[in-house]
Amino acid sequence: MNFNKAYKEYLIYVSNRHKKQWFNVLQYNFNKNILSYFNSYNLEDITPKLLDDWKCFIYKFNFCNNYNKSLYCMLKGFLEYCIKKDYISNSILYEFTPLNLKIEYKNTDFYTLKEFKNFIKGFDNIVYKIFFEFMFYTGCRPGEVMALNFSDIKDNYVTINKTIDEHGKREIGTPKTLSSNRVIYISNKLKRDLNKLYNYYNGVTFDYFIFGGLKPLAPTTINRYKIRACNKRNIRPIKLHQFRHSHATYLLNKKIDIHIISKRLGHSKVSTTLDVYTHSNLLQEKRLIKSLNSRFSLF
Repeated sequence: MNFNKAYKEYLIYVSNRHKKQWFNVLQYNFNKNILSYFNSYNLEDITPKLLDDWKCFIYKFNFCNNYNKSLYCMLKGFLEYCIKKDYISNSILYEFTPLNLKIEYKNTDFYTLKEFKNFIKGFDNIVYKIFFEFMFYTGCRPGEVMALNFSDIKDNYVTINKTIDEHGKREIGTPKTLSSNRVIYISNKLKRDLNKLYNYYNGVTFDYFIFGGLKPLAPTTINRYKIRACNKRNIRPIKLHQFRHSHATYLLNKKIDIHIISKRLGHSKVSTTLDVYTHSNLLQEKRLIKSLNSRFSLF
């Protein structure tokens, strides 16, 4: 059987067993980095040697470890399906080991409050300006912010119960995890800005997207406005998700309890928060080293 034909069967199989967002991500990444390599092969052509060749193909892109792990799991899941359907022998998986890990240094870039205040001055458009204000002052995920409607706001509280898939058709779906469903508090300043945005749209209803109106903003357009503001204010650009990091880092440096931060971010475990934002502890570590050197300098 042709690899592509079996893959189409596999898509039908997994589409009924997983969330739509997961399925869209699978399809996007599988098509780009797995199907593109195996498309011309038949299933009987797949050997341990061919799978190793695919690994070498993936290594050339220098993807991060987590992405390589996900690609390996995607291909392995497909092969396990083919074994279940008796398209291939289960011996094919004996030598199919995960991709090699590499030494990684986390990209921990973020804006301090001072840097953000400089950055936000680069916006003339009220929609994009308040979008980035919301990102920085709430720590929500980009997809969660894009999916917000005015009906999600009540007083100074915002309900996070949906997200937008950033691949494929960009459909509205449920948040990343169960703990991502949450209600977060926003400041009076941010609430006033959201009210300004509500009045900005003509004929607005509560079903309108807060950021975009009838349709949510597109990531490509958001990034274009971001780069424009960075150039105007002469500040380095950071990724959309790093505005979430900026919020968490700001709260950690303000000594806000880690459990409160974790709940606000929608993490299922405090350990996740600590693992993701360990870079914030570098400031504390520097203070510790300075204190130790000062205290024990007489010995």
